[in-house]
Amino acid sequence: MRVAVLGAGVMGAGMVGALRRAGHEVAVWNRTASRARELSATGAVPAATVTEAVTGADAVLTVLFDTAATLAVKAELTAALAPGAVWIQTATVGPDGIAEIAAEVPAILDAPVLGTKKPAEDGTLVVLVSGDPALRDRCAPVFEAIGSRTVVAGDTVGPASALKLVCNSWVALAMAGIAQSVRFADALGVPPGLFLEAIDGTATGMPYAQVKGGAIVAGDYTPSFAVDGVVKDLGLMIEAAGRTGFPAELLRAAQDLYVRTAEAGHGDADMAAVAEVFRR
Repeated sequence: MRVAVLGAGVMGAGMVGALRRAGHEVAVWNRTASRARELSATGAVPAATVTEAVTGADAVLTVLFDTAATLAVKAELTAALAPGAVWIQTATVGPDGIAEIAAEVPAILDAPVLGTKKPAEDGTLVVLVSGDPALRDRCAPVFEAIGSRTVVAGDTVGPASALKLVCNSWVALAMAGIAQSVRFADALGVPPGLFLEAIDGTATGMPYAQVKGGAIVAGDYTPSFAVDGVVKDLGLMIEAAGRTGFPAELLRAAQDLYVRTAEAGHGDADMAAVAEVFRR
């Protein structure tokens, strides 16, 4: 397939590499053009404009930061979209965001992904998809290239974006809990490595705790999922909870932690930097 990728950040760049390894032709556009040009080493073709990237594509992946960034390219994207081509929207935008993005677009799939930098680079993301089954089938080669598996959330646009918020709520809360426990060990005079060793291999000792706990101990906040992105996603979760009357106290508490982390200058750092809030 010929695939256009709009957005060459951490996730978009990883997807471009995975698509190229699977043999797809890829055109890539990014608002900062140098990022798209860097991906020419994979065999992808950098495009100067959205129109140039999308023209002739069988599928278009948008991998942008939020609803506003995605809406900013919508008019140009849809004008250049060929008959039979499918727009695959992968950003975390929530149910309201995807409804606005998908309005009056006949061929679009709601397809946010689970995973961060390394899974994107390895082509092992989990694709959460909802939308027309015929469009899903048409885009299966793209999903197989970027992901290890695909979870179908429904036959209409929206459920996949809702599911993504649920999954990211778990990630955000788990990361805050890991950070608190590592720093609590410090406060009590216990080497944090002993905490990670104690839970390793137990029912509560999930691999994520070892990866992120180890990063905190090492002070390595190289971004896989940046704090600013977590703040944005938690805002979407709280909005969605408010519409349904779902209690959002824990989400608000987590949002406060990540906002404080960003305000301390760690907005571009990995979400593990939330551990800095727990320093004495």
